[in-house]
Amino acid sequence: MLDEVIQLDKKYYLNTFGDRLPVCFEKGEGMKLFDDKGNTYYDFLGGIAVNALGHGHKDFINALKNQLDKVVHTSSLYYIENQAKLAQKLVENTCAEKAFFANSGAEANEGAFKLAKIYYYKKGLDKYEIITLDKSFHGRTLATVAATGQEKYQKPYRPLTPGFKQVEPNNFKAIEDAVTDKTAAIMIELIQGESGVHPMDKEYVEKLRKLCDEKDIILIFDEVQTGMGRTGYLFAHQMYGVEPDIFTSAKALGGGIPIGAVCAGKKVASAFEPGDHGTTFGGNPFATAAGLAVFDIFEKEHLVENAGKMGKYFKEKLTELQNKYSDKITDVRNAGLLIGIQLEDSIAKTVFNKLFENKMLTSLCGGNTIRIAPPLIIKETDIDLFINTLSSILEEL
Repeated sequence: MLDEVIQLDKKYYLNTFGDRLPVCFEKGEGMKLFDDKGNTYYDFLGGIAVNALGHGHKDFINALKNQLDKVVHTSSLYYIENQAKLAQKLVENTCAEKAFFANSGAEANEGAFKLAKIYYYKKGLDKYEIITLDKSFHGRTLATVAATGQEKYQKPYRPLTPGFKQVEPNNFKAIEDAVTDKTAAIMIELIQGESGVHPMDKEYVEKLRKLCDEKDIILIFDEVQTGMGRTGYLFAHQMYGVEPDIFTSAKALGGGIPIGAVCAGKKVASAFEPGDHGTTFGGNPFATAAGLAVFDIFEKEHLVENAGKMGKYFKEKLTELQNKYSDKITDVRNAGLLIGIQLEDSIAKTVFNKLFENKMLTSLCGGNTIRIAPPLIIKETDIDLFINTLSSILEEL
């Protein structure tokens, strides 16, 4: 079947992904995925930080089936029970006052940009610039590409959407120097995932909050990847102890069903009024049923706490491996179960490929870092399996 799928892909699908890893999955269970030949793979990437509940979680599947038996989509012309209840969950468990649902992380980030801009527009202020960071990643739409601080994503689409500027991460003076009387917002990822799992310093984030308060600037946290339990906290800003004016969520929020969220605090929530923003599919009954199921399972199975506990165990084991192979592992970075294993440049691609050959699913970020973002259901035995596999690979190199 794999060869047939590859041929169909090459013939009919826009070639945005090139030659993908040669596997096609048919079924999943917990930490495992099974291909069309019956081979078992261990998912240490979680669909790129999406499958927080793992694969085939019975309570999650039952919640989706129950909703399918009721209604899948109505439209935003009508009230939606699940939408209101999921917004309630986000507000009651975070610093947000209101939430709006979109279909993806990029769309949520677009909503955050619009909310920040319209906030000042309605105050009669000409503030429209948005400062983001080098090496950031905020999405694939034209505006989120302009916000993304990576030349490879921006170059083909110039001229970019105006008003965005990037500065060096963890450099407070760079942010200070970039601020003008036109600055509407500063948007950062608390941990930059796509560039190799690089956390922001706590002091830096605290200074940003203070600067935004002093200069009347909206502080936005892109929590598309770091949110929904990934770091051992429901959202990473809770780990930092710093509240943004707006934060975005997606990925794990729907457990695999597409959904994004714009979550806004008291300062800006009222800036969106009827007609200012909208969506056809965002927050429909099915997608928000998925989000409610994720919250319910998180609470019943204590998965956020498990992410913190297993993240600590994973870091300890990787540090032991780094001490053993100090010439091959140059750094280990993590926040909960968002983990970056930085390797010596010349072996990074080889290690990534060998992990795949050994049926371990990860991603390679920043050219030299193996990114781990497994389901939050992960156990110590799963981590031990990965550590033993990686150790054997490094031993052979």
